[in-house]
Amino acid sequence: MLLNQETVMSVLKRVKEPELGRDIVSLDMVRDVVIKGKDLFLTVVLTTPACPLKETIKNEIDREIKSAIPEVGTIEVTWSAEVKSRRIPSANDKRIPGVKNVIAVGSGKGGVGKSTVAVNLALALKSEGASVGILDADIYGPSLPMMFGVKEEEKPKIIGDSRIEPIERYGIKIMSMGFLLPSTEAIIWRGPMLGKMLQQFLEQVEWGALDYLIIDLPPGTGDVQLSLAQLIPLSGAVVVTTPQDVALADVKRAIKMFEVTKVPLLGLVENMSFFECPNCQTHHEIFHRGAADRYEKLGIPLLGEIPLETTTSVSGDEGRPVVVKDPESPQAKRFIDFARQVAAHQSVTNFQEPVELPALH
Repeated sequence: MLLNQETVMSVLKRVKEPELGRDIVSLDMVRDVVIKGKDLFLTVVLTTPACPLKETIKNEIDREIKSAIPEVGTIEVTWSAEVKSRRIPSANDKRIPGVKNVIAVGSGKGGVGKSTVAVNLALALKSEGASVGILDADIYGPSLPMMFGVKEEEKPKIIGDSRIEPIERYGIKIMSMGFLLPSTEAIIWRGPMLGKMLQQFLEQVEWGALDYLIIDLPPGTGDVQLSLAQLIPLSGAVVVTTPQDVALADVKRAIKMFEVTKVPLLGLVENMSFFECPNCQTHHEIFHRGAADRYEKLGIPLLGEIPLETTTSVSGDEGRPVVVKDPESPQAKRFIDFARQVAAHQSVTNFQEPVELPALH
């Protein structure tokens, strides 16, 4: 075969996007094909900057091109990304028009480290090149101000026509009830008030253009979760759990909640999965093990296993989450790997048929 653009595009139709199972040409991922002598230069546009399979795609491109066109010289791939959106036909899309994906992070019970996972997920996606915001939907127990190191005197600004400008930390846009009230004041509201406050956070906050808006849900399956499902089209959900057998029942309830509200479940992350000795790096099984087998029976992907160790909790208390404080640490890399899996599963979901929002009462 001759080395020209037509031949190159023809050969690249043999290269599949591993998650989507379709060729990268029909997916419009191949751009800017340039040939200089025997050298080939092209841009591959991924469905997310957090794609975990870049090397797989690059290896397939090299293999197919070199097999079909032996005389080719250097093959240089430049990576880009265009995050897709799972468009659900609904007037509610107008609430956050610039947000491409809304990912809820929930749990069947409290005390599993859900907020820690949500915060580090947001920061990991940002570190991979995505534009990210995070909403603290735990109205009764907001924890994001502390975890992001936002001081009590720092308040969101009112801009324009009663719009709220979210506070920004580490390149992340943040909104929380904790920004509006003193930390010592208790919030004593009935369910309808929670829904109204959540609606205000979605409608009046100036989120702007975001690839991902992470929503840190309160634990359980209550008013906030149902109100959220009615207010906006959720792109996907992640359930946080721990290894104990008693947590499995709560996982099933959380899964059922997302099924009922027709929110695509991207998968689970097991927090405090094991203890890793900081001196010898030995894994100690504090709780039940065999996570993958347990969740496979539920038909739900396991997106990551986060070990129990002190760095993550201490850095969160200091207002510098581990992905920011020590991005080269093993723990930060685990969160980044987890974020890549979330982004990959969301990309696959975004290519599926949209669904209507359910009518809940």
